[in-house]
Amino acid sequence: MKKLAKIALLFIVVLLITPVVAFAQDAAPVAEAASSAFDFSGLFGVGVGLTLIGAGLGIGKIGASSVESIARQPEAVGKIQTAMIISAALIEGVTFFALIVCMLK
Repeated sequence: MKKLAKIALLFIVVLLITPVVAFAQDAAPVAEAASSAFDFSGLFGVGVGLTLIGAGLGIGKIGASSVESIARQPEAVGKIQTAMIISAALIEGVTFFALIVCMLK
């Protein structure tokens, strides 16, 4: 399991570094470089991707846990489904907010 975790971490690091290299620009003249700050506009795709991955994993975990709970206690279906739908809606709301924040800059 530790080997799988190391491979996953390496994969995530590569995914985070790749857009920076892909959107690299030529060096600006010294006068322009002193007056302009680093431009993060090329990194919004990384933020959007991480947001969607996190939301997908969260909603997937909610669905899996709720199905398992329903299998263990079939008489509590209504309460479990209500809690699942409310939790998924809250995650989607936060996801949309994060996507808007990522796309603003």
